[in-house]
Amino acid sequence: SLPTPLRHFFSLFPVYTHAPVPSPYTARPINAPTLWIHPPRNESPELEDLLSSDVECLKWQAYLALRDLSGIYVRWDITEDGAIDGRLPNLQVPTKDGEPGGELLAAHLIPEWADGKAGAGLGDLEGYADEAARDESRAWVSLMEGNVHAALALSYPPPSFLAALITPFPAKHRSLEAMLNPPPAPLTGISSLLPPYGTHLDRNNVMLQYRDAIASLSERLGTDKWFLGSETPTALDALVFAYLHCILHSKDSAVRIEVARRVNLVAWELRVQGQIRSAF
Repeated sequence: SLPTPLRHFFSLFPVYTHAPVPSPYTARPINAPTLWIHPPRNESPELEDLLSSDVECLKWQAYLALRDLSGIYVRWDITEDGAIDGRLPNLQVPTKDGEPGGELLAAHLIPEWADGKAGAGLGDLEGYADEAARDESRAWVSLMEGNVHAALALSYPPPSFLAALITPFPAKHRSLEAMLNPPPAPLTGISSLLPPYGTHLDRNNVMLQYRDAIASLSERLGTDKWFLGSETPTALDALVFAYLHCILHSKDSAVRIEVARRVNLVAWELRVQGQIRSAF
C-alpha cells in the first residue's frame, strides 16, 4: 500500500471514467464495393456523370465494368493524400468479419479482387485469343501509356505557381521523360559548360508520335468488336477506352481531332461507354 501522505496527494487528482463520445469521423459501415476516384467532369447530381476525368481512375472503372461486375459505387470526396501511397483509385470492399470500415485496396490489387468476385480468373491468356495477341497487347499498352499519354498530358493546362505553392500534398504524376521513347534531350548540349539539366521537350515531335499511334490504333481495331480480335473485353479494351474518352473530352482541339476524325474509334468508344456507365 502507498504511504498515507502519498495517498492523500493522489486523492486530490481523482480519475473519472466517461462514456465514449460518438465521432462524426468514425468509419461508416460499407455494404457494397466503392471505388475512390478523381471527380468527374460534371459533378452535378442532375447530370449523373460518374466517369472520372482522370485516365488512370477511368481505366479501372472500365476494367471492373468490362469484367461484368455491377453494383459498384463511386466516391470522389477523398483527395489523393487520403489514398494508399497518395494515389487514386482505391477500392473499398466489405470484409468477411463485417468490420465497419471494410478493407481498402490499392489499384494493383483490383484484378485479384475482381477474379474472386467473377468466380474465375482470366487464365494464362488473360482473355486474349492466343499467345500472339497477348504478347501484342503489351506493345499496345506501352504505346498508350507512352506516346498517347504524353500528348494527353500536354493538353492539360499546367497548374499555376500559386496553386503549386499552397498545395500541401501535390498530385503524383509520371514525368514526361518517363513516357517518351526515346527520352527528350536535356536543355544543355554536349558542348555546354553547364552540366546536363532539365529537358528540351519538342511538342511537335510528341504530336507526330501521337498521330501515328492513333492512326495505328484505328487501323488495328478496324470493324472488330474488341481489340486484337478478342471474343470478350480485355484489360487492353479498358485501357484504350479510358484514353479515347479523355481525349474526346479534351479542350485541346489538336489532340481531340485525331480521334474524332476516325469513325470506328468514336463509335467504339460510344458503345463501350454505355456498357461502363450502366455498371455504376
